[in-house]
Amino acid sequence: MKAIAIDDEPIALEIIKSHASKVPYLDLKAEFTDAFKALEYLQKESVDLIFLDIKMPDISGIDFFNSLSKKPLVIFTTAYTEHAVTGFEMDAVDYLLKPFSLARFIKGCNKAFELYNARSTSEPLDYLYVKTGYEQLKVLYEDILYLEAAGNYVTFVLKDKNILSRSTIIEIINLLPSGKFVRIHRSYLVAINKIDKIERHQVTINNSKIPVSEAYSQDLAAAFKK
Repeated sequence: MKAIAIDDEPIALEIIKSHASKVPYLDLKAEFTDAFKALEYLQKESVDLIFLDIKMPDISGIDFFNSLSKKPLVIFTTAYTEHAVTGFEMDAVDYLLKPFSLARFIKGCNKAFELYNARSTSEPLDYLYVKTGYEQLKVLYEDILYLEAAGNYVTFVLKDKNILSRSTIIEIINLLPSGKFVRIHRSYLVAINKIDKIERHQVTINNSKIPVSEAYSQDLAAAFKK
């Protein structure tokens, strides 16, 4: 996994370089104290992961990352806890608070490597990663009963628990395989093979009654004709 590190403090870069040398699957290609030199590098070279300081003198790490047209995985590094929420809202893999230990660094790298493998595999996946709070949880498609949306949040109703994610239902639909799930209401997406009963205006899944709206009733019918 190819990576670069960007931080205006040379000592911080030395720590990342030292830690990275101990991670066998990580190839730290370059380190930059100047974010604009890093930008020039990224215009010529592709990387899989960026270790990115948030508070830098000329441009913040957040603005830097937003400026990239092709966004690699990112692990934010900073001494300021107030940036954590913003970092995770940008789908950061992890957020390392300085000074961070080698063990904490490796934990973040492991998360990045698993996501990297999920992105690059040619085999069809049977899971997705769901962002909840400061974590990304692996959820098997087979464990999903249905999803309920409310504004910019989606609740994944699983066999044994619920997971609340800050996402829209459209974003989740784009991540899920269409042949396994069907939208039956503006607020509900259900696993086709988990439906126990279909009625005119609702379906039953695991004793839960879920409404079917007229706008999506044809989609439900079509799902069972395939």
